[in-house]
Amino acid sequence: MQVHAYGAHAADKPLEHLHITRRATGAHDVQIDIAYCGICHSDLHQIRSEWAGTQYPCVPGHEIVGRVAAVGAHVSKFKVGDVVGVGCIVDSCQSCPDCDEGLENYCDNMVGTYNGKTDDAPGWTMGGYSQQIVVHERYVLNIRHPEADLAAVAPLLCAGITTYSPLRHWGAGPGKKVGVVGIGGLGHMGIKIAHAMGAHVVAFTTSDSKRADAKALGADEVVVSRNAEEMAAHAKSFDFILNTVAAPHDLDAFLALLKREGTMTLVGAPATPHPSPNVFNLILKRRSLAGSLIGGIPETQEMLDFCAEHGIVADIELIRADEINTAYERMLKGDVKYRFVIDNASLAA
Repeated sequence: MQVHAYGAHAADKPLEHLHITRRATGAHDVQIDIAYCGICHSDLHQIRSEWAGTQYPCVPGHEIVGRVAAVGAHVSKFKVGDVVGVGCIVDSCQSCPDCDEGLENYCDNMVGTYNGKTDDAPGWTMGGYSQQIVVHERYVLNIRHPEADLAAVAPLLCAGITTYSPLRHWGAGPGKKVGVVGIGGLGHMGIKIAHAMGAHVVAFTTSDSKRADAKALGADEVVVSRNAEEMAAHAKSFDFILNTVAAPHDLDAFLALLKREGTMTLVGAPATPHPSPNVFNLILKRRSLAGSLIGGIPETQEMLDFCAEHGIVADIELIRADEINTAYERMLKGDVKYRFVIDNASLAA
């Protein structure tokens, strides 16, 4: 089945209209008509070969919301017409300890929604910048938000779970002081979710102009990280810091803000490494520097249900498919509050 899509033929080429082929709906598959797809910084890294191994043509997109158009004979969890989501994972081995625990995101054979190895032609997965996608039912999520919110739900499938998973894993909640570094596509979701979990939330930004925005998102306090006095006032006081910044920067400034046995978790993925932190910042207070990758399918469903219950969606700017290239350039400049989402109806225009 051929469908309209947007993608690139090379790292130095703009995204353009393409026709791609989707596989027939198998016994355990769900065929989804895509309504909206968020734009993630990972999309840009992959399509421009800033991350190794990009296959072309590359069709990005792993923040997918749509409606079920068909189901395979053995599908039991979904029916035609259901509103569903697909995130960063469309397959895994389904038999390793990680998969058995619902942590498919850590499976060594996890298949990404785009640029992942597959038996289907052309040999790699094509993502959500397209009219339709066919996905095994295990990796499809239920969406329970109101219809009017669906475009703003799309970024939850990556930005939402990327921040929810570490906040939940390290126990953000009442009585905990939680920092969120960076107020962008990931950071704005981290603030909203940590606030809804009941934590005392401190947002870190390099820009004084973002104070009001951070407060509006749910931050209890805002710290300008370039202000040494403001940073020093929070020394050794945080239980947990979620660092969402996707550019190399000095980690020591934030590690020094953790309490004894506090943890800073990195979820931003820079194209080049961070400067190595000073080991004494870790040793002297038994602090931890950790990482976290999206989340497994059960936890992603838990996140979606949590966000529906608390009325949490992303702050978005809805765009047409022919605006994607401009959106990429604006994203590089931080000129979006806080996530671009494609109206996939525009793909056929």
